[in-house]
Amino acid sequence: MAADTTDIDDIREQARRWLADDPDPASRDELTAVLDGLPASAPELADRFAGPLTFGTAGLRGPLRAGPNGMNLAVVTQAAAGLVTWLAAQGGTGPLVIGYDARRGSRQFAERTAQVATGAGRAALLLPRPLPTPVLAYAVRQLGAVAGVMVTASHNPPQDNGYKVYLGAQLGGELGAGAQIVPPADAGIEAAIRAVGPLTQVPLGRAGEVLGDDLVAAYVERATAVIDPGGPRDLSVAYTPLHGVGAAVLTAAFARAGFPVPGVVPDQAEPDPAFPTVSFPNPEEPGAVDRLIALADSTGADLAIANDPDADRCAVVVREGGAGPGWRMLRGDEVGVLLADHLMRRGVTGLYATTIVSSSLLRAMCAARGLPYDETLTGFKWIVRAGGGSAPLVFGYEEALGYCVAPEHVRDKDGITAALTVAELAAGLKAQGRTLTDRLDELAAEFGVHQTDQLSVRVDDLREIADAMARIRTATPSTLLDQPVDSVRDLLPESDVVILRTATARVVIRPSGTEPKLKAYLEVVEPVPDGDVAAARSRAGAAVARLRADVAAALGI
Repeated sequence: MAADTTDIDDIREQARRWLADDPDPASRDELTAVLDGLPASAPELADRFAGPLTFGTAGLRGPLRAGPNGMNLAVVTQAAAGLVTWLAAQGGTGPLVIGYDARRGSRQFAERTAQVATGAGRAALLLPRPLPTPVLAYAVRQLGAVAGVMVTASHNPPQDNGYKVYLGAQLGGELGAGAQIVPPADAGIEAAIRAVGPLTQVPLGRAGEVLGDDLVAAYVERATAVIDPGGPRDLSVAYTPLHGVGAAVLTAAFARAGFPVPGVVPDQAEPDPAFPTVSFPNPEEPGAVDRLIALADSTGADLAIANDPDADRCAVVVREGGAGPGWRMLRGDEVGVLLADHLMRRGVTGLYATTIVSSSLLRAMCAARGLPYDETLTGFKWIVRAGGGSAPLVFGYEEALGYCVAPEHVRDKDGITAALTVAELAAGLKAQGRTLTDRLDELAAEFGVHQTDQLSVRVDDLREIADAMARIRTATPSTLLDQPVDSVRDLLPESDVVILRTATARVVIRPSGTEPKLKAYLEVVEPVPDGDVAAARSRAGAAVARLRADVAAALGI
């Protein structure tokens, strides 16, 4: 008991020092209430002071709450001060451009970042309103900024927020101009953040220059340039931004491109930080697109599209015929190869890239068509740097619904241009009396069925993930699907990833980079020697289900 009391006293003292430096009265009141609740509130207080949020290659992300282990004005002030110090130390010149979504605290955090930048003598440019992340990535390149900050937690739960950093060409180089940071920049910024002294001594300037809508109009104009101006446009689309910031920009882009304006799910159309109609604002989560499907069904739409709340991801839902017509969401791998195939058919040459956890079908397509291909670690920070400049990147995707169809426009995943390109493909196929699923069947007949799935386990204790990764390394299965595991690749220390392969299957196991999840990415390749794609899909589906069970047993989850 004495040890527990000592721990509480130590944390109480940390909290008092934090309160003395916290610039936000609301956060101070929140933390004071937790202190007043001791000793009953000791576990909560200990969690808030378990350590600072770590600034990694995805920046900061965490729950909105007072204390160092949360997103709040104090943490953002410190992060901004560290960032501008690091930029100056690297000799970076030019403005810092700042964007934000519609989550709680986003605008306040963006404005505070601008104040810290101007207080340090650097120009700060604020996007005019809550906007999609790809608009910020575009602005970094378009405005020649030294760096960009996007305040967003993307598709995380409503109680979270985050802080992503992009570098301009000056510090990011040609491949990284307008892209998310990669090592060693993340470690350098983290060190600069930790070196920031008392926040009361961080000079604050004005809130920066607010950019006009001409920047958004320029983004929309460039977005519509990714598709053929003379192609078919007869396509009815149902759309949801999932209470995020994508609707105004996406509908403007569709209208400018000549498509009918998509019908938008009414009660999800406006930004709402509470995300009231979904349990989790991620289109991949069960039930998230139920209202979208209902709208598509009631309006007779050809296609349904969802963006995540910051509109950098794009989900595609298609109608399926047969005895029981219905709708299904295409997997990210399916959309990725559809977009790649579409660009290839349009004659777009250059490097095509994806990640180690995505389907191997893109590799097969590039090999057959004589196009350069590369495979990277997960994350668009790596995809946009694929090939190391050996060939110009023209397309990249990751299975988590992220697509980059115009790297010269936005060097990151972009749910707006992806939606436009999907619509172009779907409209072209519709003009021929065909659908996206027909095109998928064509690819399967040519390259085999590449059936993918994911085993994803959310945990409350991160030690469960570490234990499972240790288990797969020390007790690696010798067989999967009754086939010998003929290849085991461990990517430590570069990345916490284990890859297992058999003659027809591949499994990639890793912790999630943004959520408390363990993920296993599964793939089975089933040939189609007789042209019967449906039968091959059935065999592949059964094999993936067996593989899922094998992997779950091996991980002990």
